[in-house]
Amino acid sequence: MTEPVIKSIDHFVLYVADPEATAQFYVQHLGMAVERFGPDGRIALRFGAHKINLHAAARPFQPHSDNPAAGAGDFCLLSGVPVDVLKQRLDAAGVVVESGPVPRTGAEGPISSIYFRDPDGNLVEVSNRV
Repeated sequence: MTEPVIKSIDHFVLYVADPEATAQFYVQHLGMAVERFGPDGRIALRFGAHKINLHAAARPFQPHSDNPAAGAGDFCLLSGVPVDVLKQRLDAAGVVVESGPVPRTGAEGPISSIYFRDPDGNLVEVSNRV
């Protein structure tokens, strides 16, 4: 087997309808920080050593995927807050948790996950390692 070339993820892009509104959702409900960068003031969500760049689907930054569409994301984030506590916070804020906590398998073994959607319909999985 060949040694892996990739060691980690630096950032990924979500195509969204309104980067400002989407950023506010992640700040309010997941405690991420907004970072503005580039000459056009693009928006990223920062958490720890990672970030998610938010690109307007109607005006994607070049180069971009073949089909930039708001709501096409489906990803998993790890949390230091127990997912049952996060579920209670989301419920209280009116964010619908579609599933969980449920057992899943993460990149490094078993996780417990909850699933909900951001304002664009992206499926967000937030998990704890178990």
